[in-house]
Amino acid sequence: MIIDDHKSVAEGFERLVNESENARVVGKAYSAAGCRELLEAAPCDVVLLDVGLPDVQGIELCSQIKEKYPHIKVLMLTSYGEFFTINRALHANADGYLLKSCTHEEILEGISTVVSGRRFLCEEVKTAIKKSERSPLKFSRCEMELIHLIAEGYSIAEQADKMCLGENTIRNYRHKLNIKLDAYNTVQLLQRAKELGLV
Repeated sequence: MIIDDHKSVAEGFERLVNESENARVVGKAYSAAGCRELLEAAPCDVVLLDVGLPDVQGIELCSQIKEKYPHIKVLMLTSYGEFFTINRALHANADGYLLKSCTHEEILEGISTVVSGRRFLCEEVKTAIKKSERSPLKFSRCEMELIHLIAEGYSIAEQADKMCLGENTIRNYRHKLNIKLDAYNTVQLLQRAKELGLV
């Protein structure tokens, strides 16, 4: 089963899996709600799950799936390669973690590996974990500027104006910051930022 909020991406991975000799896609969904409906209706062995979903963070959904369907393997397949996010997913009992930039061979190998009961991390993820052992969580200049604007109480429209960016871009930055800081709202985001000495 493939859960990704971008329909074209989900369809691309569906073709990849269906063209292989050892797996078939039984369903696709583009939100956490859609995923839950599919799991009720169609049994599956593996869920390929993105981190960035529109209604619930993929890592939270991973925990829910593992709690309700412990026999199902959850393989995160996402563009979020920061160690903080990887670590949260593994603590949520994800069976593996793949980046969308991985080779097709790695994705198929990941599916086979988790089905066999072993954890799978693609090479890029292994590298990110090794780097994290030597360096702390890092934030870009734009991320830091946005954190300070949020702390100062500016609205999304005002943040966009001050940073000379579109409001959708600001929302995307905020979404990534929420994932990076394990936050579900502005209050939690600012609390985590204070704990890290960012504000």
